[in-house]
Amino acid sequence: MGKAREVQLQIMGNEVKEENSGELDPGHQSTKHQIKGHIWWIKMGIYSLFVLSGQTVATLLGRLYFDKGGNSKWMSAFVQLAGFPLLLPFYCMLLPKNSTTDSIDMDRPPALTFAFLYVSLGTLLAGLCVLYSYGMSNLPVSTFSLICASQLGFNAFFSFFLNAQKFTFFITNSLVLLTISSALLVFQPDDSSDSKKISKGKYIIGFLCTLFASAGYALLLSLTQLAFKKIIKRNTMRAMMDLIIYQNIVATCLTVVGLFASGDWKVLSKEMEEYELGKVSYLMTLIWIAAGWDVFSIGAIGLIFDVSSLFSNVISTLGLPIVPVLAVFFFHDKIDGVKVVAMLLAIWGFVSYMYHHYLDDSKSKAGRENATQASQASTSEEVQI
Repeated sequence: MGKAREVQLQIMGNEVKEENSGELDPGHQSTKHQIKGHIWWIKMGIYSLFVLSGQTVATLLGRLYFDKGGNSKWMSAFVQLAGFPLLLPFYCMLLPKNSTTDSIDMDRPPALTFAFLYVSLGTLLAGLCVLYSYGMSNLPVSTFSLICASQLGFNAFFSFFLNAQKFTFFITNSLVLLTISSALLVFQPDDSSDSKKISKGKYIIGFLCTLFASAGYALLLSLTQLAFKKIIKRNTMRAMMDLIIYQNIVATCLTVVGLFASGDWKVLSKEMEEYELGKVSYLMTLIWIAAGWDVFSIGAIGLIFDVSSLFSNVISTLGLPIVPVLAVFFFHDKIDGVKVVAMLLAIWGFVSYMYHHYLDDSKSKAGRENATQASQASTSEEVQI
């Protein structure tokens, strides 16, 4: 009798819970989706700021390194990757998370698969950094920015085949505007003394290295998005930090090997002593280049993680016209109408892409509201019956 009474009370309690959840669920779900939407836009803003600020600072300081006496391409590549220890304190904070991850880990690929992923991406990343270093040292900043803009077209190609990227009018419009904005920079004359010193042979080497690096970087972004979908399969900050740190460890080790194999390490002390701004400035320039690319990596992979590789590249391309404009203030370059038009077109392309996401967000909200209304209508009909 007592057990029957307990069962009856449990059934009554479950019925009350179901009724309450049915009453509260539609509004609660709607509020929950709104909060998630706001958090998503805030994260996108933060990641975009990281990409733009990190890329701009690191590129300007990279140019400063070569302008003031730096000459080692392997050192330039090394500092693009060696900033990952700055992330280790934050990474350690993520380690003691859930103790229930063992059940989740059962569905994950074996450790050997992750090792192969990190080694492959790290090797590709190291090669790209070396190519970018050769390009930056042998090209004027305007030409370097122009060729880097081609990575957006390469990324659109790879995203279509590897990530099943769909192209709408606003995405296509954004790609065209951002590409044109950076392409306009080639018509801006570069009157710096360094550009006049570049021989034709070095110019061709710099052009080809930057072009291959742009194509390779676009492939890297698409492969990263594919890895999150097919291998990593975790929507957590820990997964993102794992990818950044482990691939950077591999890439850093490879550039260190290249630094010693090329013999560049022998002239680093002489390079530091002859640096025009002094030894302290030499070290601080390299440290802040590393920190800038670290910030860029967090933003870029965060955008891949939450949106797509194409969107990450759109934000990166948006920052390309910023570098020549800021060079006016830091390197006393001349500014003209071409730079202004390039900046305006870049902003227009960025707004076009964000408007595409705004429309998607509005459609998803409308879909959720219709589903909620249909659920409420069916519930009321069942109550009437």
